[in-house]
Amino acid sequence: MTDNLTHAIEDYLKVVYEITATQKRASTNQIAMILNITPASVTGMIKKLSKTNPPLLDHKSHRGVVLTPEGEQIALEVLRHHRLLESFLHQILGYRWDEVHAEADRLEHVISEEFEERIAQALGNPSHDPHGDPIPTRDLSMPESPSMKLSELRIGQCATIHRVDSEDPELLRYLSSHGLKPGVDVEIRDHSRFDGNLTIEIPPNDNAFVLGPSITNQIYIEIFV
Repeated sequence: MTDNLTHAIEDYLKVVYEITATQKRASTNQIAMILNITPASVTGMIKKLSKTNPPLLDHKSHRGVVLTPEGEQIALEVLRHHRLLESFLHQILGYRWDEVHAEADRLEHVISEEFEERIAQALGNPSHDPHGDPIPTRDLSMPESPSMKLSELRIGQCATIHRVDSEDPELLRYLSSHGLKPGVDVEIRDHSRFDGNLTIEIPPNDNAFVLGPSITNQIYIEIFV
């Protein structure tokens, strides 16, 4: 990772990458909300990062920003650090999946590339972190991840949970209490067309529970063929 990058710059680039993974460009307000800072501060940083040599952001007035190839490489390196650290904390140190994000946030900027590589080797070069998020490879390519959401399933369909797109510890603890984690199979017992609620069962258990769209839209799955 480039030595003269501040932690703040790395955070900006990572956030832009995560936003633009699902839409074309990231807005100032979106970045500000995620980083919990003012839009004016974001505007200043965007202008700075679009004028570096080489530029790290491509900024178009009133149309938001997107990473340049150079900015994307830095963002992917930060994400690789973060997700390997989450995996290390979970698998080796016994942290729960709802505890690893904050710790990894603090450590992702300071570990060396050698330390990153030793973590990867110790873990057997994992492809996904405890939440199911793909870990960028050594050459900084991003593995594919299922794009279908649990909210799209209907009665009688079965699927495997692959990823939970949330950093909210309370939500992650709630999902754990129902056994909902990456690698778990689920079956849909009922669907409400009025509010989108799903009645879900984890075979072979008969205990069904209901989840609403605010949760099922954050869970990505691979449906059984």
